[in-house]
Amino acid sequence: MTTVSHAAPLRSTKVYRAIGWGGFSVGVLDITAAFVTGGLRGISPMRVLQGIASGLLGANSYQGGFATAILGLLLHFVIATGAAAVYYLTSRKLKSLVEQPLACGFLYGIAVFWFMNLLILPLSAFSHKISFTLARVTTGLFVHMFCVGLPIALIVRRFSK
Repeated sequence: MTTVSHAAPLRSTKVYRAIGWGGFSVGVLDITAAFVTGGLRGISPMRVLQGIASGLLGANSYQGGFATAILGLLLHFVIATGAAAVYYLTSRKLKSLVEQPLACGFLYGIAVFWFMNLLILPLSAFSHKISFTLARVTTGLFVHMFCVGLPIALIVRRFSK
């Protein structure tokens, strides 16, 4: 008689669900925040998405119309899913990420904000000067704490049980 274990497929399903739902949720929340904050400054959603694509294409992204906006949206969700994957994989070693999702989620959001602004954007083809005004940093930290770090932490906790 052979025994079949269902633990490994169930575990891998939880991994994909945690990362997938984390990336999707963060992608929706963060891009919504970007549209709102951009809109308050007179920047259209199309321009926000082209700005994301400019990390790959540089200033040419603004001449690409709808196609580069769609590329920006795709890149945005890839980045969001990557952030969820990093948190999930790290939580396998650091159990406090699952046990303390509020504090760890807020701290992760702060870390993602600084990682993106101090490392990723300067190394990309992003076509704008990165400025650290009090308003930009405050808004960015708030958005990343509540729309990036916290949702990822809560979703990872949900699928880690």
